[in-house]
Amino acid sequence: MRTVQANLRSLQEQTDPKSGDFGHRAAEVNIISHVDNNNVIAEVQGVRCRAIFNPFVGQYFVDDVDGRIEEGGAQ
Repeated sequence: MRTVQANLRSLQEQTDPKSGDFGHRAAEVNIISHVDNNNVIAEVQGVRCRAIFNPFVGQYFVDDVDGRIEEGGAQ
């Protein structure tokens, strides 16, 4: 497990896209599993979520809205 700065979907939805200010989307998350760039499990404040890694920008994007993994659920 490692800790990284990642873009969270919940924070992105709170940002006004017209302002162009996307600096507040990043948060510290733990990467639990990185099978490949499209199959990543991250932990955000104790909740496991699906994520992807974009190698072109070198950042993780975590879906902490619809990508939550329920306890005991398939990963």
